[in-house]
Amino acid sequence: MNNSHYDVVIVGGGISGTALLYLLSRYTDLSRIALVEKCDDIAALNSHGRNNSQTLHCGDIETNYTLEKALQVQASAQMLVNYVTNVAGNNKILSKFPKMALGVGDHECNLLRERFDNFSLHYPSMQLLDHDGIGAIEPNVVKQRQEEVVALAITNEYCAVNFQRLAQSFVDQARKTDNKQIDLKLNTHIGQIEQTGTGFEIESSGGNLSARFVVVSAGAHSLLFAQQMGYGHEYACLPVAGSFYYTPKLLNGKVYTVQNDKLPFAAIHGDPDLLMEGKTRFGPTALILPMLERYNYKSIPDFFKVFSLEPGVLKTLGSLLKVSDVRNYILKNMLFEVPMIRTRLFLKDAQKIIPSLALKDLSFARNIGGIRPVMIDKQQAKLHLGEAKINPNSGIIFNMTPSPGATSCLHNAEQDLRSIAKHLGCKLNEETLEQELKHS
Repeated sequence: MNNSHYDVVIVGGGISGTALLYLLSRYTDLSRIALVEKCDDIAALNSHGRNNSQTLHCGDIETNYTLEKALQVQASAQMLVNYVTNVAGNNKILSKFPKMALGVGDHECNLLRERFDNFSLHYPSMQLLDHDGIGAIEPNVVKQRQEEVVALAITNEYCAVNFQRLAQSFVDQARKTDNKQIDLKLNTHIGQIEQTGTGFEIESSGGNLSARFVVVSAGAHSLLFAQQMGYGHEYACLPVAGSFYYTPKLLNGKVYTVQNDKLPFAAIHGDPDLLMEGKTRFGPTALILPMLERYNYKSIPDFFKVFSLEPGVLKTLGSLLKVSDVRNYILKNMLFEVPMIRTRLFLKDAQKIIPSLALKDLSFARNIGGIRPVMIDKQQAKLHLGEAKINPNSGIIFNMTPSPGATSCLHNAEQDLRSIAKHLGCKLNEETLEQELKHS
């Protein structure tokens, strides 16, 4: 048998690609699977802890989620927790901290009270805290506070994830599977992917590969691969970069702020940094950048291949810029990147979480932060927020997975798993999958 021929080839070694590798190796009878990654390590880009918020999104404190969306994310998060506790043995993948959504002022406080009434039935551990209750958990949040505050809080559940460790665990568990060839190809760049009568031929820097099915989970580059093959031209990619700021340890857990409904970008939050002991990290900012990979200027030409000023794109951008909150937000986030003034400007936003925060305690986190590929639907002329998937039902899938894609990695991988099983006619061990990942 040709050693370069596989049942499935996965392009991209981040959290999405490695989750699918694990599911295919564990729950199907497919025997030859390859994971191809251009970097020299697993989860080296957006899935690395320095480039994301290290958050297990459960839908409880993310105020931009409807109840329906929150419950979907809650189920996805539980799959991840089940994997770590039932299979991986944690190994410093998950961490427990108190977490809360903080409302400041009458409007936000009333919003959180209403949200508690609607959500607490589905989140039994959720508490509605007043000023003193918040202070008992996060004293710096109420110190020197003048405005009314309330918070939705959960104090003793997993809420932080080292996604790089999780991705490595997926690979390690996959390669333990008996009687299967699970190949990991690092430092391997993918060129053209061509469909043939029996599957796909994949050009790579490590030699050509062939596969019966291909899944591309390469972040913002997934759309580029799709369009090179004639798919996904209804989308354009708007890369949004997130930057962060450090302080000494001023928070005991995660503190989120209420989302502005007029802004399609995440509100800032403060988090204990899993990779920097004794530090609290604030962010992310949201800066639109013409590159598909943060700090990689070679990815600028690729941006212009997946972004064009067509009518649907112009209409989407025009609709955004008509909103004064959005215009001001975009300008402010541009200034957050300017040395000499950025820290002073960001201080005001961070003081919504910690009013007593001083300028001397705040510093820009250099070379920290990744890219979130926000899709523009040209036909609908609107942003496609959250995960995006292109599945032409031809034996190839393209995944673009911004937040909460990392939390939803196993749920998204299960969707691909079922598509692959249907297309290839392979066996799927439903009972084991249900027992290990679905039952808490």
